[in-house]
Amino acid sequence: MGWFSDDSDEAQAYDQVVNAPHKAELSHELIAAAASYEAAKAYEKHCDQNGRPQSHEKAKEILAGLTGAFVDRIVETKGLDYVDSARAKHAAKQRTEEIVTVDNY
Repeated sequence: MGWFSDDSDEAQAYDQVVNAPHKAELSHELIAAAASYEAAKAYEKHCDQNGRPQSHEKAKEILAGLTGAFVDRIVETKGLDYVDSARAKHAAKQRTEEIVTVDNY
């Protein structure tokens, strides 16, 4: 995997969020880390199947969509509210954009 290893903070957050029971006590920071990990995995798979996007901006759009989809799924399955959802999406987008550089997308 290109961005996050299986023992990274994001990978650990992903395991914690996905395996948590149905509850609304997950922090938006934890969800954001899990979302960025899931997005990085899905993006790598997308690139393997379809090739890299033609622009850096397109890569960021794809990753933002992937993080948003993960956050929406977690919000629905774990019983979080709109505020947590919005905060998690914003934090996940920022975290994911930080890892996407022109040289690394």
